[in-house]
Amino acid sequence: MGLFVLRRLATLIATLLGASAVVFVVLEILPGNAAEVLLGPDAAPEAVAALAEQLGLNQPAWTRYWQWIAGLLTGQMGESHAYGTPVAGLIAERLAVTVPLALLAMLLATAIALAAGVYAAARHNRAGDVGVMGLAQIGIAIPNFWFAILLILVFSVKLQWFSAGGFPGWSEGVLPALKALLLPAVALAVVQAAILARVTRSAVLEVMREDFVRTARAKGLSRGAVLWSHVLRNAMIPVVTVMGLQFANLITSAIVVENVFYLPGLGRLIFQSIANRDLVVVRNCVMLLAAMVVAVNFVVDLLYAAIDPRVKDAG
Repeated sequence: MGLFVLRRLATLIATLLGASAVVFVVLEILPGNAAEVLLGPDAAPEAVAALAEQLGLNQPAWTRYWQWIAGLLTGQMGESHAYGTPVAGLIAERLAVTVPLALLAMLLATAIALAAGVYAAARHNRAGDVGVMGLAQIGIAIPNFWFAILLILVFSVKLQWFSAGGFPGWSEGVLPALKALLLPAVALAVVQAAILARVTRSAVLEVMREDFVRTARAKGLSRGAVLWSHVLRNAMIPVVTVMGLQFANLITSAIVVENVFYLPGLGRLIFQSIANRDLVVVRNCVMLLAAMVVAVNFVVDLLYAAIDPRVKDAG
């Protein structure tokens, strides 16, 4: 198991280094700089050059890259050009909204998808199966931002059960904060639940054809006990794969949904920083998102080994 983990860690580190290089190069080739945006189009060239030197923008690209990597390793992400505050503090403040939103959406998507997928598989080619898969197909076709607007119209404008946007903050209490995140989480969870339900159904149907399922039934176990205790566990490998990819996708999809609901999360910070040409913030935010994706894939690999020891032995 130790060698398996070390190999996955080496892959994780190599992927992060490659991602950091790509992020830095892509942002470097963008036109303009933060000094021009901060001072405006009518600023004197001498003032722009002086501010660029103060911000360190006149240093060679490779120097700034290594300074950035060294700062990441020591937890020093630099200071925002637009906000004038440490980037680490800005990101930590916004993650307090984005991460709970993604976790709540993932919880909702998983609960709905597992129940719907197992239900459809247990009623293969019957009305229940066709109905669930039809709803799943509709869910896949619905854009997150459109569904978010629909939820606002129904539950905020018409029924007035929820606010149309904003976030009260965790200091106001857990329940008010979760209530503010519920509609955005549902908007994010619908598409992911639809995808995961289809994957769960296919995986469960494949496992149900195995000999050990017939043996369990022959021993007198009920159909429900076999489905939830034996079939679902052996069908979890493809399901866990999709769940890992979905959580990473939820983090990135939250960028659009946060702007629909005016949530002060990581997504709004990225949009505002792009508009302000605050590349220090954009670079660190994008790198953080990439690190989250890689970390989730690493956790999925470990879950593979826990669910199916054959994966660990093959690795």
